[in-house]
Amino acid sequence: MVASVAVLSDIHGVLPALEAVLNEPDVMSSELIVITGDHAAGPQPVKVLDRLRELGDKALLVRGNADRELVALARNEQQAVEEAWEIDLWAAQQLRPEDVELLTGLPHPITLDVDGFGKVVFCHGTPRDDNEVVLVDTRLERWEEIFAELPDDVRTVVCGHTHMPFTRLVDERLVVNSGSIGMPYGRAGSPWVLLQGGQVHLRHTRFNIDSAVDLVVKESDYHDCRAWADHYVRSVTTDAEALRTFGPRDGRQVSS
Repeated sequence: MVASVAVLSDIHGVLPALEAVLNEPDVMSSELIVITGDHAAGPQPVKVLDRLRELGDKALLVRGNADRELVALARNEQQAVEEAWEIDLWAAQQLRPEDVELLTGLPHPITLDVDGFGKVVFCHGTPRDDNEVVLVDTRLERWEEIFAELPDDVRTVVCGHTHMPFTRLVDERLVVNSGSIGMPYGRAGSPWVLLQGGQVHLRHTRFNIDSAVDLVVKESDYHDCRAWADHYVRSVTTDAEALRTFGPRDGRQVSS
């Protein structure tokens, strides 16, 4: 049984944002840090993976779709290369053999007993698919389909993937999304979640965005790093824009 869990997600290779959250007192004092995927696909992939390794047994890494895709890119799998974002192609080329091995071996999903919650499933997209999209307003019928194979005694599901934090009830199950550390949508800074004493605490870490962007640009060799960091670290994409983009992917009917 774990007493307290800090949940981070979607670091996307942004080391200053990760460091800001790791320096939060409640993260440092938590018994475990669970990071629910998409760790390295971004401008500082190796630096982020090395920092996560330093956490040792304090951190438990879950596989995200971008982690799986980076492995495919590092192995030069043709379909992955044809469909990849430019920065992901670059990030995959930076990975060392030990990084590819680490990402290859990541589990998805994982289940932990957390004090005050019982069995909690931690996943990236959904428990059944690391690339599946669910949103705060996804209809109940879709959730029912997604949770069809989930054991009845799992009453809490924690996910990431869509880069927008939320918590909601789904037919008596609690669903939590911790948002994105490195590519937040909606507002700058890094959202994360603390599970403690049966309570869900949605948290948001503020830090100097200008300095973070400058540091990422200084320490990354990605050729278009300034434009990438100015867009994603500064959270130019609003939550409304992201919801409109992701909406069709959760199976909803979209009016023409």
